[in-house]
Amino acid sequence: MTNHKKSPFRNFFRKNFRRLEGFIFYLKSFLTPRQFIYLACFLVGVSAAIAVIVLKTFAHWVYIFAQYIDSIFHLPYSNSTLPIIGIVLTAIVVKKVLDGSIEKGTSQIMYAVAKKSGIMPKKQMYAQIITSSLTVGMGGSAGLESPITITGAAFGSNFAQNYRLSYKDRTLLLACGVAAGIAAAFNAPIAGVLFAIEVVLMDVSITAFIPIMISSATGAIVSTILLKDEILFSFSKQLSFDYHNLPFYVLLGVFAGFVSINYARTFRKIEHYFEKLKVNPIRKALFGAILLAILIFFFPTLFGEGYESIKILANSNPQQILDNTVLQHFKENSWILLLFVGATMLIKVYATSITIGSGGNGGNFAPSLFVGSYLGFVVSTFFNQIGFKLPVSNFTLVGMAGILSGLFHAPLTAIFLIAEITSGYSLMVPLMVVSSISFAISKRYEPYSFDIKNLAAKGDVFTEDRDRNILSGITPSNLIRMDIQTLKLSNSLEELVQKISNYNQSVFPIVNDTNELIGIVNFEEIRPYLFNSYKVKFTPLQDIMRPPKEQINYDETMDTIMEKFDRSQEEFLPVLKNNQVIGLLSKASILEAYRIRLKNMIIE
Repeated sequence: MTNHKKSPFRNFFRKNFRRLEGFIFYLKSFLTPRQFIYLACFLVGVSAAIAVIVLKTFAHWVYIFAQYIDSIFHLPYSNSTLPIIGIVLTAIVVKKVLDGSIEKGTSQIMYAVAKKSGIMPKKQMYAQIITSSLTVGMGGSAGLESPITITGAAFGSNFAQNYRLSYKDRTLLLACGVAAGIAAAFNAPIAGVLFAIEVVLMDVSITAFIPIMISSATGAIVSTILLKDEILFSFSKQLSFDYHNLPFYVLLGVFAGFVSINYARTFRKIEHYFEKLKVNPIRKALFGAILLAILIFFFPTLFGEGYESIKILANSNPQQILDNTVLQHFKENSWILLLFVGATMLIKVYATSITIGSGGNGGNFAPSLFVGSYLGFVVSTFFNQIGFKLPVSNFTLVGMAGILSGLFHAPLTAIFLIAEITSGYSLMVPLMVVSSISFAISKRYEPYSFDIKNLAAKGDVFTEDRDRNILSGITPSNLIRMDIQTLKLSNSLEELVQKISNYNQSVFPIVNDTNELIGIVNFEEIRPYLFNSYKVKFTPLQDIMRPPKEQINYDETMDTIMEKFDRSQEEFLPVLKNNQVIGLLSKASILEAYRIRLKNMIIE
């Protein structure tokens, strides 16, 4: 009976969706490829913006509900309870609905671009929305921006797949979805464009900016129209820069760099701890959620994204942050307030890593802004307490750019994001100073950005090395020549000559009875023997065989393979799997694959 009631709605939805899909295919038939891309990036921008609206609205109303409950009980009992419910529900959904796994973090976007030709699973169009709304919406101490960007990227990728677009266009629309997600979340279209280019794409032409800008602007416009002002993370206060405070901004940049390093390393340690826990996912989620609940009980601003507390610190009454805490009776004590904010700043990484590591879903974009604002507040308030007069609001906002830049290695995104959400560019100089210093320090000790370090270490994602980026997308196993002729020591040189005549092969591996490599014979090296009939008849293979200068394992990365080619100066190297010869790999085939991929990677 229930299925009968649901079927008319499903049929109506499917019927109209197919009509829309058919209409878009019709438009594609007479639009030029470039015109269709413009249409596609607009539709992807709208889709990403709608996802933002759903997530942000849900999270906001849960926060309002929690604050209302707290005002009744005067202690954060509800703040401690809701995240437990949210994280456990997330774990249940992942286990029962999403086949027991869900990929977290923006690193999977870069992995899709580098290794999967821009293809992302369809389930990412809804899985991130469902799980992150449960986790963060119910108070988990993480951010919604990472799930938002993944959802936007999935919309772009699957749109391109559905309408049979090329690898270039698929990657471009994936980036458009990312840009639209960031733009819609913060009403910051410039930051959306820069994030897509700075973090997701490495090689992009000027013409690719137009589709990305269209998507980013579309996301920002839709978000502005449909989202209420109190939900958007923005500041209307007029801010100004005093060059006399420049030394303190430099100091803030230094602090931001080292805090970013500490955040990244601490997060990975706790995440690895939860990965090693061999317990039922529901029990793991409950264990982590209880730990988080204890932290939120003592530090209520760890609840959810934490944007409301950032607005409080940036305004003229920061003592409000102690409301409904165990320290609310010390609101007028500036040193207590300073210690509380400083402690919360340091503990935030534990709350976020527990939230995500135990089974919740969210990202570190919002936590980086949270930690940065708290750091800026601590630095400026401390110096004000000892006699200086620093603008606390300025430092609170600029600090966000410092941590965002240091953690994600995205200084341009950090600078323009904060400039846009503050409705002006008066703080451009301190934003540039703090972001660049933080980035330089973080880059010195953490060569890869926080979100992709593990993948970059394995050569699976883009880095600043252009050649490595291109090579990382080439699958060595696709280039191995398997149909090769091998020889044994019992074979004669005459048999080798016959194989050279009959097969297009210049390097012959010499193997034993179990197909293990003994040595190789290179046609170019044995020419003098081949044109001497006496030597051909009486020279054993052992006399002309030599050990291979290098050999390749089947599962090696392209980085190490190219290093072996460079060291050996060989044109062909034998490939082994389980110590047995399975084929040959030529340097020429790799360079040809490199040329083709280089051509395909430049987004136009």
